[in-house]
Amino acid sequence: MMKAQMQRFTEKNVGIMKAERLFESQGVGLGTGVPWVMCKQDDAPDPIIKACNGFYCDYFSLNKPYKPKMWTEAWTGCVGILSLECAVPYRPAEDMALAVARFIQKGGAFINYYMYHGGTNFGRTAGGPFIATSYDYDDPLDEYGLKRQPKWGHLKDLHRAINLCSKWRTHCDSTWKL
Repeated sequence: MMKAQMQRFTEKNVGIMKAERLFESQGVGLGTGVPWVMCKQDDAPDPIIKACNGFYCDYFSLNKPYKPKMWTEAWTGCVGILSLECAVPYRPAEDMALAVARFIQKGGAFINYYMYHGGTNFGRTAGGPFIATSYDYDDPLDEYGLKRQPKWGHLKDLHRAINLCSKWRTHCDSTWKL
């Protein structure tokens, strides 16, 4: 039944696109002037920057040594209670901070927390049955914007310490070009 519904859904979308005369050729080329970043793409060709997603990225290796080491999804917790990724949906603040510090220590240039600010979809549009409406994975800020201690404070102190070293961390002769 699901397959038939997806077929119907896809055909409807394609029909709408054709009726509005929206085609692939109207898109832009790959030369956007900014580097492309791909997560979990071990065979990413030049000029794409391979990036890491996960709980730990300190041993992440780049696809080329002259590219910046990027952690695009530093997981602050676990995706919902039904997740098969981890047994406990909470991540200790100390574990998160240590993972970030080790990544920076090993040449990390960019970190994006996934998620930093939680949220909840209170409607019935969360994606389907048995899918959690919460997008709050033990984040440093909860769905109301309140600080979740000790994680928020621990990361604040870590970011302050990293910032104190920013002059030395960013001073280099870069050979990387777009």
